[in-house]
Amino acid sequence: MKIAVDAMGGDNAPEALVKGGILARDEYKVNIVLSGKENEIKKILEKSTSDFRNIEILNAEEVISNEDKPVMAIRRKKDSSLVKALNAVKNKEADAVVSAGSTGALLAGATLVVGRINGIERPAIGALIPNMDGGFALLIDSGANVDSKPEFLYDFAIMGDIYLKKVMNIASPRIALANIGSEKTKGDKLTVETYDILESTHLPLNFIGNIEAREILQGKADIIVCDGFVGNMILKTLEGTVLEIMKGLKNELMSSTRAKIGGLLIKPALYSFKGKFDYSEHGGAPILGVKETVIKAHGSSDEKAVKNAIRQAVICIENKVNDLIEESIMRR
Repeated sequence: MKIAVDAMGGDNAPEALVKGGILARDEYKVNIVLSGKENEIKKILEKSTSDFRNIEILNAEEVISNEDKPVMAIRRKKDSSLVKALNAVKNKEADAVVSAGSTGALLAGATLVVGRINGIERPAIGALIPNMDGGFALLIDSGANVDSKPEFLYDFAIMGDIYLKKVMNIASPRIALANIGSEKTKGDKLTVETYDILESTHLPLNFIGNIEAREILQGKADIIVCDGFVGNMILKTLEGTVLEIMKGLKNELMSSTRAKIGGLLIKPALYSFKGKFDYSEHGGAPILGVKETVIKAHGSSDEKAVKNAIRQAVICIENKVNDLIEESIMRR
């Protein structure tokens, strides 16, 4: 098995991507293709390991940044680390792509270079959201499609169901529809029509109804289905809230000698709480609905997060997630 890593994408590139690739090679016994500037990658490899087996470098002198327009960058920057990694998968020279770079560019590249699964009109990003029980929920779509149709959301539910069953080993994922109330008639036209489709499907989907935003962290659902605009708002709101709470607590605990003493006493509990929201444990979000495995790692991924993103790619390949999605879409 061979995983192509966009070594130049992300806030901590290329070091975190290269070191994460080494960790994944050693732990999961996979071949790693590091796509990016060869000279920079070689320097990090030489400092990080004496074992260069099962690691290839795919030289790419261009880099796609977050400021680039995604579709234009994919079409014009043919010598970029991301495009070369995607082409390696398209040409069967690698089995999956992992990138911590521009989400828009990765999505555009996955669609334009790798291609959609037959029957899927819109690929979706599935982000794992931790909850207070120490578990998680798959938020799909979390940013790929601002405008959606009920049929798209139905496909998102099918893809999310297969992903959680095969990658996260959840036997019968509870699927909920993000909405402003629990009643079937609540919401706009999109959510009402999607509810009807999910409720009446002949596929074995465990649809449990609507879920409100305030219930997401309570662990009531395993999959939360929504359009990309709503999903991205939920994701960014939760990320920002957790960061600000932790920052505020730190400031309060450093505000006086008495507070500092109290802080020492509750420090283990605070680390445990923070650990529940550690994105690095899951590594990244799959782009579901494209022909090959594509994983979007968090932009600020460290080497541990990169390693775990590669782990997700390995599990997807081993369990033939894309093949199962295509089969389910044909039966819907």
